[in-house]
Amino acid sequence: MHQRLIGVGPARFRIVSDWESPLRALDALYADYPPVTDGYADFTVRLEAARPWRRFIRPSVHIRGDHMIADALPLPLSMALLAAEMGMNLQMALGWRRHVLLHAASVERDGRAVILSGTSGSGKSTLAAMLGEGDWRLMGDEFALVGLDTPDCIAFPRPVSLKNASIAAMTSRVDAARFGPLIAATPKGDIRHMVPRQDAIARMAAPARAALIIFPLFGSAASIRPMLPAETFVRLTDASTNYVALGEAGFDALTRLAADVPAFEITYPDGTAGQSLVRQLFDETSA
Repeated sequence: MHQRLIGVGPARFRIVSDWESPLRALDALYADYPPVTDGYADFTVRLEAARPWRRFIRPSVHIRGDHMIADALPLPLSMALLAAEMGMNLQMALGWRRHVLLHAASVERDGRAVILSGTSGSGKSTLAAMLGEGDWRLMGDEFALVGLDTPDCIAFPRPVSLKNASIAAMTSRVDAARFGPLIAATPKGDIRHMVPRQDAIARMAAPARAALIIFPLFGSAASIRPMLPAETFVRLTDASTNYVALGEAGFDALTRLAADVPAFEITYPDGTAGQSLVRQLFDETSA
């Protein structure tokens, strides 16, 4: 078995694989991240063949690990990098207990964090990636980690998973060296990973105070709708993967977040308009 250790923010992953090729792809994608040298990992992800001969004959990758969904379907070896990233996502979603975990992106400026929460296809990842190429620090794409006892957001800047049209939108703005390979025709369409800027990786141990919550929705005319704490709380519980497992601590943390942090729903027709709305709300709530 081949293996690598990867550290992102407060979490560490051991990736174990029947094949060396997906680990070489991870080496390239995480080349700028600090190496993990003490051998410790929070989670293990295994990329395994169902039978020994399936390593060589019509190879397919089964995702295994400490916390898994039993009926997860295998992926072809050509999508092994995606399998590794999916495995890390599953470990966090099912096993992380040190923070409230939100399915959200987050960015930071001046020590204040903006949480961008939404369902798949809402545009949150692309919007966060665009902001992260400007005067914001990208803190995370897939998950936002919020303190149980403090309003701090903890950075978790994994490579951004860009899908379909978002790939072209970002490749026109970002150096090609920061992109992983194109993974075509996945169950979610075409996917390509984009490595965050070096400053985002270098500062991933620096938290930021949650100052604004935005629920973005791409594809409509620009609009802003303020949200009451009750609606914010319900939508945050829907977005959290570990709220139930955390029990009272999770309830208290999300209640406090919804009560103390202003929240808005925005719609926007394109990335430029979306960034403008985020900046507008950030400036207005900073006053």
